[in-house]
Amino acid sequence: MSIDEKQFDGMDWIKAELEDALDEDYELELSEPAISMELRRLYKSKHPATLDRLTYFKALLTLQAELIKLQDWVEHTGEKVAVIFEGRDSAGKGGVIKRITQRLNPRVCRVVALTKPTERERTQWYFQRYVPHLPSGGEIVLFDRSWYNRSGVERVMGFASPDQVEQFFQDVPEFERMLVRSGIRLIKYWFSITDEEQQLRFLIRIHDPLKQWKLSPMDLESRVRWELYTKAKEETFARTNIPEAPWFIVEGNDKKRARLNCIHHLLEQIPYEDVPHEEITLPERVFNPDYERAVLPPELQVPNRY
Repeated sequence: MSIDEKQFDGMDWIKAELEDALDEDYELELSEPAISMELRRLYKSKHPATLDRLTYFKALLTLQAELIKLQDWVEHTGEKVAVIFEGRDSAGKGGVIKRITQRLNPRVCRVVALTKPTERERTQWYFQRYVPHLPSGGEIVLFDRSWYNRSGVERVMGFASPDQVEQFFQDVPEFERMLVRSGIRLIKYWFSITDEEQQLRFLIRIHDPLKQWKLSPMDLESRVRWELYTKAKEETFARTNIPEAPWFIVEGNDKKRARLNCIHHLLEQIPYEDVPHEEITLPERVFNPDYERAVLPPELQVPNRY
């Protein structure tokens, strides 16, 4: 899908959306404390140039328009789509998920990000807690981490025994084949970043009060166990990269390019088409000459402070 400037001729809504998006981006930039900006400057001196904002937002808006077409097609046809997002902490999974869902209907496209299992869930069949969240007809489900926790964080942090991990590796290929046979389109992404890039992103989060919530003790421990995570990733790829549900690796060092590349690739995996829509017309408002709008008490109003 190429980005052609002519696509935007006469489309004033895109200009308005670009202005809103740029404002949001500037707001994020301004929210960075000075030390985070200094870290960014030090890093950018050795980092390849990223996309300029205008190019990025034009491409993003074009892809998001296609995502709306995909959403309409999924709802119209009753298709079931499940997308798994895995990868190292701070690799950019959340940013991509946010851009995918930004303009979609949450009743059609929803995000699943499960917390640690309860005592009851620990006694269940491992995949049992994920099954209720799988898509029904006309739904897209984005898994912000998934059953691959078992071969990743649970394995590396010692929350799962070697026998449990081995059982997972034996079960997951057939489990995913069952999902595909049931009609679910299963797409798996792994976001990859370098050691140096993760270190920078962790440092920025540590010194940014607006991002510190993103750092958990588990995230910090992942820095210590970088090589163990690498080995776990390699075995996961070797044993779960099946033809019915292959892995796709997204290079995540450049956040903007990672978002665009992932969304573009996702759209290519699904044969969606335009679906028929009834023409929408705004109905005439009904006026009742006897109706007088009541004046609400001032204490109900949110004060205008800005």
